[in-house]
Amino acid sequence: MTALEPSWLTVVRGDAPLIVSLPHTGTDIPADNEPGLVSPWLARKDADWWIERLYAFAADLGATVIRTTISRTVIDVNRDPSGASLYPGQATTELCPTTTFDGEPLYRAGMEPTAEDIAERRARFFDPYHAALHAEIERLRARHHNVVVYDCHSIRSVIPRLFEGTLPHFNIGTNGGSTCASALSGSIETICASSGFSHVTNGRFKGGYITRSLGRPEDGVHAIQMELACRGYMREPLGPVAENQWPTVYDESYAAPMRAALTLILQTCLTFAQSKA
Repeated sequence: MTALEPSWLTVVRGDAPLIVSLPHTGTDIPADNEPGLVSPWLARKDADWWIERLYAFAADLGATVIRTTISRTVIDVNRDPSGASLYPGQATTELCPTTTFDGEPLYRAGMEPTAEDIAERRARFFDPYHAALHAEIERLRARHHNVVVYDCHSIRSVIPRLFEGTLPHFNIGTNGGSTCASALSGSIETICASSGFSHVTNGRFKGGYITRSLGRPEDGVHAIQMELACRGYMREPLGPVAENQWPTVYDESYAAPMRAALTLILQTCLTFAQSKA
């Protein structure tokens, strides 16, 4: 972090042609954003729990790691700032969410964020996060012909409001193949297929705003989203969860098999970027 970066934004700079984005691991809720919330636990329930620990090895690979500590309940930096849905016709949450993934109200009636609140949160948190992403892409593109942006996510395995059944362990999103070269997504699919975990590409999760807005393979920027089912790296109770059971603690030994596969995936991203002339 430099003096120009706010305390909630962490940018660990590496020289390799890989940017690892952590947009939903934050749990901080500024005091001025707390009024009206139903409960602190509900406001943090849908965080991408422990993903920053699962991918802690990324910096050792020379990757640039960008993370916000701000909760997605305050503002979701992976949503279209215009308010347009990334998944028309399907249940989702907003730029400033008003419900949990399960449909529970996050705010007491009449206390939801106003248009002015949303604009303030966007200027304060959303815009700086995306400015950091763009700045690091520009910095690395000056040194490398290709750069991979890898956007890290996780979600509970069973959420009937969002998808039917149980989510595959690995959910690769490239917005229908438009955000990265097929050679890259194909190599990642091969690793997933041999990992012992289930996987799908462009299933329920096709990539959020970060992947869709940054992926320009024709310009040397290849973006891919990885949505992990939580049960792959943490002891997840399937189905609805209560405050006394979620999140479960992070267990390095339990997470090790998935972390091994993710290490191969990030190494493959590097090999792909570095092999292009």
